[in-house]
Amino acid sequence: MKNGSHLASLEAVGEAWEAHEDEVQDVSFWTMARAMPAVFARVLRESWAVSRRDTLILSIGTVLAEVLTAVGLVATAGVLENLLLSGPTPDRVRAALPALLAVVGAIVLRAALRQATSWASQRLSPQLTRRVSLRLVNASTEVELVAFDDADFRDSLHRVTAEAPHAVTALLGMGTQIVASVFSIVAVGGVLTVLHPILLPLLVLAIVPVWWTSLMTVRMAYRLYDYTSGARRRMDTLYELMTERRPAAEIRSYTMRSFLIGSYERVSGYVLDKELKVETRQAAVHTIGDVLGGLGVALVYVALGGLLYTGRMELAVAGTAVIAIRTALSSMQEVSRLMTATYEKSLYYQDYVSLIAEAGIRAERSNGAAPSEADRITMRGVVFSYPSGDEPALRGVDVDIEPGQIIALVGENGSGKSTLAKLIGGLYTPQEGRIEYGGVSHDDVDVEELRERIAVVAQDFTHWPLTAGENITIGRTGRPESEEQFQWAIEASGADRVLTELPRGAETLLDPSYVGGVDLSGGQWQRIAVARGFYRDAPLLICDEPTAALDARTEHEIFETIRNHAAQRTVVLITHRLANVRYADKIYVMDRGRVADSGTQAELMSRDGIYREFYTLQADAYRDAEPDDRPEDQPDEG
Repeated sequence: MKNGSHLASLEAVGEAWEAHEDEVQDVSFWTMARAMPAVFARVLRESWAVSRRDTLILSIGTVLAEVLTAVGLVATAGVLENLLLSGPTPDRVRAALPALLAVVGAIVLRAALRQATSWASQRLSPQLTRRVSLRLVNASTEVELVAFDDADFRDSLHRVTAEAPHAVTALLGMGTQIVASVFSIVAVGGVLTVLHPILLPLLVLAIVPVWWTSLMTVRMAYRLYDYTSGARRRMDTLYELMTERRPAAEIRSYTMRSFLIGSYERVSGYVLDKELKVETRQAAVHTIGDVLGGLGVALVYVALGGLLYTGRMELAVAGTAVIAIRTALSSMQEVSRLMTATYEKSLYYQDYVSLIAEAGIRAERSNGAAPSEADRITMRGVVFSYPSGDEPALRGVDVDIEPGQIIALVGENGSGKSTLAKLIGGLYTPQEGRIEYGGVSHDDVDVEELRERIAVVAQDFTHWPLTAGENITIGRTGRPESEEQFQWAIEASGADRVLTELPRGAETLLDPSYVGGVDLSGGQWQRIAVARGFYRDAPLLICDEPTAALDARTEHEIFETIRNHAAQRTVVLITHRLANVRYADKIYVMDRGRVADSGTQAELMSRDGIYREFYTLQADAYRDAEPDDRPEDQPDEG
């Protein structure tokens, strides 16, 4: 793809997020500020759920520490007032001693409380991170499979999993700090109001530009991240491809290095261009805010100087006012920073809350009727479309499966075979039509109970980074392991020969990135995957190209096992090698999402249709060459 078209596709990714960006732009700061108490309440509930003791220490300790700040300030005023009185120095020191002791006591106690709250916060952070991460993996594993074909959901999941765990822990810390700073401002504000009513309004006026600056820059940063979310996920994908082991050999075999690096450079360049533009706008906003903020602070000190010059404020009071102004200015700047940072984290947290809610809506059903015959299946008028598909993947499909049958699904690539198999296996739900399992509609069936009765040998199976034995038994972790079933599964699939060659047999870790781990060939992995399906020992076995990477002998053995397996079980078989489906009880020929034909091998071969054409093409390729076909320069034998 050329640069222009590639960048155009990236622009399209950005445009796909404009709707969400517009929602973010429409949310005002005050709207978020009003929502923050509820956000903090939710975060506190999350914190309370993981540790009540640490939450109490953090909350109570934070408030008490800032109460002591006010106590210390009032005591400081007493110290200055006594020290600046006329009279002998020893007398003034003795008069200031009680207030001085109060200052020291407040400082020591506040330090102890802050250390306690820091300890509690450090304990809560990993616990909260773990809780949020667990909620996310629970949500992502409970959501319906089709959600992972939805680009919007995938981008949202990518953004939330990257930001939410940190956002929640940050919100807890910032929330307690905001409470602390507000308490400090209230206390200091009371002191300043007593000293002179004009000081507090002027101080608030000075902090507004800083507050505005922080708010604007944070909103810019969030919009940037949100707008480039799809491109960032693409960057992460490309980065993982170039740094993981599995694609490494193919990258080198096909000399793909330049292509992948070029793609990464273009995507990252697109993101960088957006970042630099935002940085420029942020710098302009910062400049304006800093200038206005500096003028506001200068105005406060000019007012204080004017009060001293006109004699409206004594020197001792002015000293206290300076300390109070510095404390208030620091606290208000901290609140400004925290509020804008909290606003940013709140946006990510709201994304997290929304994703959890969406996942709840899109979660698979957890109740319903348990089908008595999961392998007695009737499909009528089934229509299914992927979220990103322009056309339905399946259109008006009718299928009948009876217990004990071998059902074959054949057709060209993209004809809908694998999609149909996923619908049969209860992984997808049709948009139109109905599916019944033993007379129970797909709308009423208990999905978990249904899948307990189904085993799947997928075409694109997972290479689990577990031991070889665990890779086989992982499909039945909810029941005690059966040595007899395990032995049958590995012998029937040919995986026993794989285990024999491994250094520690079934206990060998199948991940070479760990010490002692090994990798398998494609055919060996396929035997393990077939053994996994056999070990599950379910009434319905769905095999999607189960022997694609196997040699002819092993393939023949496995198909013979599947035929024997069907004597007690029902099998749905997808394969391009039509010689293996000759003994199927019924063959469904798929074409462009429809059932183009169906019947037994004999019935389909008696008709001039797609199946006969494909079968004849494959049969011709396997016929022995005639003697006249040998090369002319090959001499006659004898």
